[in-house]
Formats: sequence, structure tokens, C-alpha cells
Amino acid sequence: MNLSFSFEKILFLDIETVPENEDFSELSTLKQELFEKKTAYQRGEEQSAAQFYHRAGIWAEFGKIVCISVGYFRSNVTPRKFRVTSFYNEDERILLEEFKALLDTHYFKKEYVLCGHNGKEFDFPFIARRMIINRIGLPEKLNLFGKKPWEVPHIDTLELWKFGDYKHYTSLKLLTEILDIPSPKEDIDGSQVAQVYYEEKNLERIKVYCEKDTITVAQLLLRFNNQPLLMDDEIEII
Repeated sequence: MNLSFSFEKILFLDIETVPENEDFSELSTLKQELFEKKTAYQRGEEQSAAQFYHRAGIWAEFGKIVCISVGYFRSNVTPRKFRVTSFYNEDERILLEEFKALLDTHYFKKEYVLCGHNGKEFDFPFIARRMIINRIGLPEKLNLFGKKPWEVPHIDTLELWKFGDYKHYTSLKLLTEILDIPSPKEDIDGSQVAQVYYEEKNLERIKVYCEKDTITVAQLLLRFNNQPLLMDDEIEII
């Protein structure tokens, strides 16, 4: 693969989401009914909506974002440096406004693009939907109305790996293994984020996990383009 633009024009990102409320019982009666209908196919008859609620974070209508981590290659720096920072807050609106400010201030120009793993199916639309729910105007990089497919400023490493196979899903973890990309030992996995958030109330732990995935997305794109992977001393966490 050969990218037609500089790695310095890419904002890599990953998000972590949780159910909007800690427990199903905290939802209004109407929203409980809507969640039950929304998840009927996934649950099957053997599991109630209340029992399934721990997975509510995968839907923007029933979940919320607790962390957005971003990474970028610093311009005109030798040796190269990859800088990572995070937006995380108990108040989702605050972190979304901060992320929007970053896009509107530094990544509004046409040549900049966003990159995530499964970003086109999950991260990018999830952020956009939660911004609308929180009454936040969409930044240009997330406002896809009227854009042709080739005008969408997004790179999806999962889409690149599919090579046109729409049925093929490969996790970030599996790709790092088969492509020999060093991956730091994970403290938690995606299925534990809600528990860490609501029971441990440890947002810092979630942030660290999110940042690792953001770095891994950048490593993946480097590997796809046959470029040297990032070394530890090339990564800056701010």
C-alpha cells in the first residue's frame, strides 16, 4: 500500500464507550422498551434486555464516550516523534467539545484526515451521533452530508485490510499478532471498560488503554506501508 499523503497529515484516534447509565433500571420506561426492541435480534430469547445492558455502549443511542485518544506525527521533527494525548471526562459533553476544538483549530484543512481501526463503522459515526445528541455542531471532518465516497476524509485500517472483502472482520489484536507488531501488555480489554468505569471509577486506567490502541493503529498503518515501526523513545504521551 502507498498512501498519497503524508503521515503528518493524519490524526489517529480510538474511542472508549460505556452504557449511558450504570444499570438498566436507571433508564426511563420508554427507553427500556426501546432498548429491548433494539437488541432483540442480538439477545435472542434466552437473555433479557436487562441482562444484555452491559453491552449498551456499542450503540450511540444508549451509550456514551468516556475517552477519545488521538495521536499524530510531529511535523519537521528529526528523529520522528509520535505525540499522543487524550480527551477524557466524566462529562461527555466537555470531552466532545474539546475534541471538536482540536479538529476545528488544527485539522480543518482538506489535506488532513482521520484514521481509526473500524473507524468508519464505529468510531467516526459514534462521535458524530453523540455530538448531535449533546447539541454540539459537527466539525467538518465528521460532517459527511453530500460528500462522495472519495471525498470522505477518513482512513480505516480495517477497510484497508479487507481489500474489498466486505464480510471480513479482523480485530486490532489479531492484526498486531500476525503482522509482528509489538503490542504492550494490556491491562484491560474492551469488554471490561464499563466495569472499570462504573465499579472501579478508574477513568485514568481507561485512558491508558485507549492510548495504547491509538498507538497500535498508527503502527498498523506504518506496517501496511512497509515503514519502520515506532520505537518507545519516539512516542510522547502528553
